Amino acid sequence: MSSPDKQTVTIPRWKNRLHEIIFEADTTAGKIFDVVLLLSIICSVVLICLESMVPRDNPTPEQQNYLNILNTWEWVFTIMFTVEYLLRILCVQRPLKYICSFYGIVDLLALLPSYLALVARTDSSLGVVRSLRLLRALRVYKLVWLMSEADEMWNAIRKSRGKVIVFLGVVVIAVTVAGTAMYEIEGPESGFDTIPDSMYWAVVTVSTVGYGDITPQTTAGKVLTSFLILLGYSLIIVPTGFVTTEFLSAKLQREVTTQACPHCIREGHDADAVHCKFCGEILNPTVED
Repeated sequence: MSSPDKQTVTIPRWKNRLHEIIFEADTTAGKIFDVVLLLSIICSVVLICLESMVPRDNPTPEQQNYLNILNTWEWVFTIMFTVEYLLRILCVQRPLKYICSFYGIVDLLALLPSYLALVARTDSSLGVVRSLRLLRALRVYKLVWLMSEADEMWNAIRKSRGKVIVFLGVVVIAVTVAGTAMYEIEGPESGFDTIPDSMYWAVVTVSTVGYGDITPQTTAGKVLTSFLILLGYSLIIVPTGFVTTEFLSAKLQREVTTQACPHCIREGHDADAVHCKFCGEILNPTVED
């Protein structure tokens, strides 16, 4: 007599359906949910930007009415995000795992500023935290037509990380040598007061930004500057080439779904996967009526 599968889990049908809609994008309802969520996030961030355009100290009656309208819509989105957050906790099998995950923390940060502003009677210092709601737009990568592309790009970056680290080491050495040389050539008379200041100038020059706050005055300094600018243009394509090579040579040949594990909330599973490749639990638990 064979022993029963220990990984078989029975969950209510409504909970399984809710998990499919909120955490996955294989169904029409799931895609609609993701699109509505993305639009809500964008509108919420736009509201934050619009609020910053109105002075909060002694606003005119028209400006105050404008702020009241924005505040009303802000609470509409906050309540929507709160309901969504609670539903996410409700439909997962391990709520604490979701709450402590990256997306769980981001979802919580999307809610706290509004409630903290209500208690503190001010939101002047919470705008930057509220703008973190835009991070929730990262959920859109679950859409099927983006899932495999994002997975391929991440693998290409991960596989080329050694080359990128070596490349950055070469850049640091070049910047250090150039900064030291420029300190000796120009000196404090031209604004190169210390070697760190000269290294800052070298970083800005190699990145082809060139703020112009520190500029060489001597011929030797200008020659070195020209060399660093040309070097900067040459270095731009190096990391891109590393990633592109890995992207083309190690392109994944498997189909990736948007299915999320109901246990560990991880995604990126193969289309024919039965168990989660991260935690080993079954992906499609038995559903009870």
